Amino acid sequence: MNRGDGTTRRTLLKQVGLAAGGAVLAGMAPAEFAFAAPKRGGTLKIIHSKIVNLNPAIQSGIATMIPGAQIFAGLVEYDAHWKPHPYLATAWEEAKDGLSYTFHLRKDATFHDGKPVTATDVGFSLETVKHNHPFGIAMFGGVDRVETADAHTAVIRLKHPVPSLLISTSSVLLPIIPKHIFGTGPIRTNPANLKPVGSGPFKFKAYNAAEYLILERNPHFFREGRPHLDELLFKFVTGTTSAMIAMMRGDMHYYPYAAQLQDIAVMAKQKTLQVSQKGYEAIGPLNWLAFNVRHPPLSDVRVRQAIAYAINKEFILKKLFLGLARDATGPIAPSGPFYYKNVDRYPHDLATAEKLLDAAGYKRKSGGARFALTLDWNPEAGNPQAFLPAQYLKAQLPKIGIDIMLRASPDFPTWARRIANWDFELTMDEVFNYPDPVIGVARSYISSNIKKGVIWSNTQGFSDPRVDKLFAEAGEEINFKKRYALYAKVQTLLAEELPVYWLNEIPYSTVYHRGLANVPLTIWGAMGPFDQVYWQKAA
Repeated sequence: MNRGDGTTRRTLLKQVGLAAGGAVLAGMAPAEFAFAAPKRGGTLKIIHSKIVNLNPAIQSGIATMIPGAQIFAGLVEYDAHWKPHPYLATAWEEAKDGLSYTFHLRKDATFHDGKPVTATDVGFSLETVKHNHPFGIAMFGGVDRVETADAHTAVIRLKHPVPSLLISTSSVLLPIIPKHIFGTGPIRTNPANLKPVGSGPFKFKAYNAAEYLILERNPHFFREGRPHLDELLFKFVTGTTSAMIAMMRGDMHYYPYAAQLQDIAVMAKQKTLQVSQKGYEAIGPLNWLAFNVRHPPLSDVRVRQAIAYAINKEFILKKLFLGLARDATGPIAPSGPFYYKNVDRYPHDLATAEKLLDAAGYKRKSGGARFALTLDWNPEAGNPQAFLPAQYLKAQLPKIGIDIMLRASPDFPTWARRIANWDFELTMDEVFNYPDPVIGVARSYISSNIKKGVIWSNTQGFSDPRVDKLFAEAGEEINFKKRYALYAKVQTLLAEELPVYWLNEIPYSTVYHRGLANVPLTIWGAMGPFDQVYWQKAA
């Protein structure tokens, strides 16, 4: 095996035009962020996807989490350097043994209906997330109870140390929801899920299931003088071409999670638009080729390694993704604090791939082929992260005797149903790390999460007691250096075993109007509060 040092980010800005128009990439801060006193007023029009739920305590996903971060506040918020800051909590203490956290709440914070935010609401919110959110047990399974020392002091008691707890109290993952609103009747059928009441900078105004969501300024927001904008209009735009045109014409002002690189290159050339790749560090979005390891030939690690050697990553990164995507070498995204780069790599080497397949007993037949595999991919919205590598693999893998048959799903539910029920051999997939490996990484590899019918669980069927043990130990280790060492070991093991082959960190971009100031570019980006955003120069 080749053990490499990791690669630096390669950008071909001149080739795709991203050097023009003042585009901002790879964490470069735009000059527009040095502003005078904020101006008040105006509407921010945001390109968004259709919404089925506005309660992030029970629903994950971009569609819910972006507006949810405006409606609901969390205990803490994080900056661009992974540092926590006060939000609903003015201060907090962690016990020396790591078995409790004490949060002191603001006494001036109220929900949109005027009722005060209390420690009781904190406890109710945590229990709601724990038992209803897709990541609830991963984040808060170690929580024993929440005690209310007084109306503004919440003490979270733990069964064992939970080092991921603090970042899990961000509004994206632990929105503080009012018990007097959401505690009546079954949470999933509560009408407030589509007409929510929170304590965030913006409050619900109007919703049309087919067209838009409108949030308006919360005049009683606990941060004095904020927010600056009058309204946020989330317009449900279908298709990336329509989104690009709307941004270029000035009909819309803010476009998060843009993934069509050709469209981004065009928008970056517009004098009225700014492009940034910052704000996705806490998401840790990875694009990978997953193997169903339950059945031969993919049950043999040599076959999985041979496929990895046959893939020319440099071609994928430079040509398919225009030099804007970073190499992904393992289960943790390069932008994450637990990323470890010194793992086994698989440089493009067809001869080595052939030898591995021969050694595994899959000799070439008379026609040159060894065996055939079906590759699934989700074509929804013309997904370039899936479509382009899928087409590449269909042409590339026959070079080592593996015929590839593409199976495109007509929509996301069909693809998700197939993969969740293990009806696949190979599949392209996009999976988010989220800000801590406990939340979004372990789920894909631990044996206890092999759950038929559940998408984005361990659908590969991979099981290794060593990996299970390392994830369990790291999930409770409060010393950062020791925790990092445990995750380094698990990344090393997984890079050898290859239950999936990681291709790239997805190069999401945020496109926004240059007249906007203080656009959130923290680790949460669009999933952070927009309370400081304002129009320096109207669109």
